[in-house]
Parts: sequence; C-alpha cells; structure tokens
Amino acid sequence: MEHLYVHVPFCPTLCPYCDFHVLRRHPGSVEAYLERLKEEARALYERCPTPLKTLYLGGGTPSFLREPELEALFEALPWSLTEGAEVTLEANPGTLSPARLRLLRELGVNRLSLGVQSFQEGVLRLLGRAHGRKGAFRAVEMSLEAGFRTSIDLILGLPSQDVEADLREAAALGVGHISAYTLQIEPGTPFALSGYSPDPDAEALAMERAVVMLGAAGFYRYEVSNFARPGQESQHNQAYWKNAFWGALGPSAVGHYQAQGQAYALRTRQPPLPRWLAGEPPAVEEVGPLEHAKESLMLGLRLAQGVDVEGIERRTNLPLWALLEPKVRAFAAEGRLEVEGKRIRATDLNTLHPLILGLWEALEKETGPSWEGPVAKGC
Repeated sequence: MEHLYVHVPFCPTLCPYCDFHVLRRHPGSVEAYLERLKEEARALYERCPTPLKTLYLGGGTPSFLREPELEALFEALPWSLTEGAEVTLEANPGTLSPARLRLLRELGVNRLSLGVQSFQEGVLRLLGRAHGRKGAFRAVEMSLEAGFRTSIDLILGLPSQDVEADLREAAALGVGHISAYTLQIEPGTPFALSGYSPDPDAEALAMERAVVMLGAAGFYRYEVSNFARPGQESQHNQAYWKNAFWGALGPSAVGHYQAQGQAYALRTRQPPLPRWLAGEPPAVEEVGPLEHAKESLMLGLRLAQGVDVEGIERRTNLPLWALLEPKVRAFAAEGRLEVEGKRIRATDLNTLHPLILGLWEALEKETGPSWEGPVAKGC
C-alpha cells in the first residue's frame, strides 16, 4: 500500500450536483472526526507501514478546516513519505488565503486541486458554488505564487455556458493540470430531484473543444477527463486507473487492498460519519482475479497510454491474452485499438464503452479452477 486517500467530509456549502458524503460542520463534529481518524490511521499503519508515494486529502473540502485542525489532521497520519512523494489537498477557492497556503506548505502539501468548475458567474450560481469569477482567479494566482503544483476542475457542457471562454481562460492561468468533465446527475441530488437533464450533444461537443483547445495550449489528454502539461499528471489518480492498491481513511472512504487466500483484492467502504464515529468497521468485498482483470482493463483503457495486458496476467496468473487476442485484433482492424505487444490503447477515448464490453465478454467465456488465481499476501 503505497497510496493513501483521506476523506474530509466537511464543506462550507452543499452543491446541488454533489452526491459525495459531505456535511456542514457542527460544534464538536470536527474534533470527533479527528479523534476517530487518529485511531483508524494508527490501526491501518500497524498493518501497512510502507512509506507512501502519494497522499490525497479529498472531501468535502479539506481546506475548510481551521489551521489547528489541519495540523491535527496531518499529525494523525503516521506514515513517512518517499522522496518526491505527491501530497494533494482539495480546496475550494473561497477557503484559501496566503497564511493558509503557507501552513499547507509547512505541512508537506505540494499539490492543490482547486474546485473552480467555471469562471462564469451565471454558471457558478447554477452550480451553487460559494465563490465567484474573481475568487476563482485569485485562488489560482495565490496557489501558483505559493509554489504549489496546481490543478483545477472544470465542468463542461452546462446550459448557457460559454465553453470556449472557460477553456481559454483556464489554459491561460499557468496551471499544470486541468480536470475537465461533464456533469453526471446522481439520484437523490437536488439537480436530480429538480428534473435537470444534461444535453448529451452539448457535452460531447464541449469535450471535443477541450481536447482541441487545451491541446493547442500545451496540455495533453492523458486520461478521459484529465489534461496535463508533461510531468504534471496526477500520480495519485493514476494509481486508481492502474488498479493499484491504496488505503482509505475517513467516513465513506473506499480502499483497495491486497488480499490473502483465493481473493485477489479486498475492496472496503467505510460507513457514513455517525456510524464511522461509533467505530463500525468498513464493509468488505472480495475481488477475485477475473474481476480484477476486468476492472484493470476498464480503468487502464481510460489512459492515453493504454493498458498492459501482460502486466495483468502476471498479477492474476490468468491466461488473458489468449482469450482477448481475437477480439483485440478485430477492434484493431476496425481502427478502434492500437496494439503493441500485449499493450492495447484506444484510438478514441470518447468511445470506450463498446470496447470494454467486448473485451469483458471475451473474458467471461472462460470459467473453471484455472481461474481461481494465486494466493496473495500482505498489504
């Protein structure tokens, strides 16, 4: 376990499109959270003390915590970091100040992910964001001046949004990373309850413009929704897309751990805050070798570099290529996949769904004892 995610559920505002486990702070709530987090971190560290290559503090809004609370948060994490480790903290523009940024640097944060979403006042009001256009620009400016590797989030394809204006202004900021995605309406959110429905044609056109305009500005699309200048890619998120193992702390956080026995991995999900504070353990799901292989194909094809099938074979001890090759060659003949050895890459990251379904279908034809996989050990 060389990667760790910490969920900080507190937010200054609850956006109408958000379905993450977030809540407003109440008297004593942050103190109780930090105390429980310290206990949980110690227990996980005793099992998995490996130095971390990446640490990601997400939410919620971690930057919403007060200075002493931020210090206590980092003190609760006993792991050491490898040389050059990436330490990311999610932040909303309205929660940053020069003093807050200095403290984050002192605590070891070297990368900020800013929830900008748009630079247009009407769009920001639609999204329920607490900041405005000037606040977004100021937050990015302060982050860069303080020396952070800086990423911003953009939501594209929204009603009345001037997509090209948002992309043009984002590209000119000087940031090294832009996450550009369309809005997914989740059940139970205010947007869903209001009947809001995105325009798929507008969203598709917006992503096409993102590829062209950000590409012209020096960003390359290294993952379906992520654009970076060379060397500015998110190392933590790449661990997800490469289906590596990572730890998870905090309410509702999801972890992925190496298993013992016939399961290849264990997927864990922590309970929501009240039950998590009471010490309820996470729900645990066993992930078998075949399921891990399918997930690795799905996630890996999201990357511009594609996925190394031979690497998945080594991890799972499954004869994947023999089953996949006919389908891979057929997709390659159609111009939808590029093949180099046992590495496959999608030629169009916007049309992954049929590729994934086709490869999964090829794998699911095989059953039997040979698919039980190896005995895995450790963390």
